[in-house]
Amino acid sequence: MKTIATVLWTFLTFAITGLAANDSALRTDINPALLYWQAVAVMPDRSAHDHLFTNEWRGRELDDEFRKLIKSYDDSFKLLRHSARQKTPCDWGYDISEGPELLLPSLAKAKSFAQAARLRMRWDLEEGRPDDARDDFLAAFVLGRQLSRDGVLISALVQIAIENILASGIAENWFRLSPETLRQIMDGIAAAPARGTIARCVPTERIAFRDWLTRKIESFQASTTSEHEAMKRVRALLIPLISNESDGFATPNTDQIIQAAGGTTSGLLRQLKELDAYYDEAEVLMKSSYSRFVPDIKAFNEKVRNNPNMLVHVFFPAFEKCRLKEFAIEVKIAMLRAALDYRQNGEAGLRTVMDPLCQEPFQFSRFEFEGVDRGFVLRSKMTSRDWTESLIFIEKDGPAFYLDGQNTGKKVN
Repeated sequence: MKTIATVLWTFLTFAITGLAANDSALRTDINPALLYWQAVAVMPDRSAHDHLFTNEWRGRELDDEFRKLIKSYDDSFKLLRHSARQKTPCDWGYDISEGPELLLPSLAKAKSFAQAARLRMRWDLEEGRPDDARDDFLAAFVLGRQLSRDGVLISALVQIAIENILASGIAENWFRLSPETLRQIMDGIAAAPARGTIARCVPTERIAFRDWLTRKIESFQASTTSEHEAMKRVRALLIPLISNESDGFATPNTDQIIQAAGGTTSGLLRQLKELDAYYDEAEVLMKSSYSRFVPDIKAFNEKVRNNPNMLVHVFFPAFEKCRLKEFAIEVKIAMLRAALDYRQNGEAGLRTVMDPLCQEPFQFSRFEFEGVDRGFVLRSKMTSRDWTESLIFIEKDGPAFYLDGQNTGKKVN
């Protein structure tokens, strides 16, 4: 005989199942971050899934192990889809005033979900579930956009990385996706939360680095009467902040920074105050159009290189690469729209979507790999990252090659 508890549990299970089947009955007033963390809680252990993420699956049949592992993400993606339907602003609960000490555990998990979504797209399509392919894609895409709500620069960059991963998922599955599903995906992208911009991150960077470091130095001054002791603590604080990646700049070490400030805490505070003008200029520059940005960033970087304030050399060289990545993802999303219009309307469709950086149609050409026509490639006039921004759309399955980036069209090793 069934116990009362068993009956109640059975009833509750059916009630939940019925609710999940009726999307219109689901709540839309939940902080999306809460649902995201629930998705993380039921996320499979990626370390046990090397078979999924270390193999190149393009041009190769999905095996039983792949299907078993990718299905283990079902519960997480149910929650990600639910999160994508929320109307409430996403609040990750991060305290930006913690500065570089702030932990951002959402970023790595979100990127893993995007990589899983890319694989799930092919799996969904091969299993005859185009609606699931669409929903898995959009759930991960919206998650990427939600990451940038905190205004943190690295969050915006991971957002861009996720969009790149997912755009490649569309391009490599181009021949599997119907025009109807593609149109639904593009409509979903258009309806997604706005992309967090690099310009919006500049004020947050000021709070998280300049203001944080100022407070730390002032607290050291207040807690000891010994300037030597205060500077010793400042030096220990600065060492982990200094990057070894110069991006063409002569990145100063900690001793050079301290020496340039006169070797005193008051000198460092004065130089931190001098950063305000650079933050103001960087925020304006990050909003510039591509045609203005290219010459203006060169002038800005020259000012940075020539500034005797070594803290300027630490905090500002990264902005150029960040903005160029932002331009490039704007181009790539436009390429997806242009490719869909080409599929539906031929060459006339290509002329309906402009390269957002120059307001001209993308360059179109067929693409052959190892003597076989595999699809077509769209190219932008953007060459600021030392290669032409392009994306190959696969119309015939076969051996894998790079779809974009500096190795576009080359064989994947």
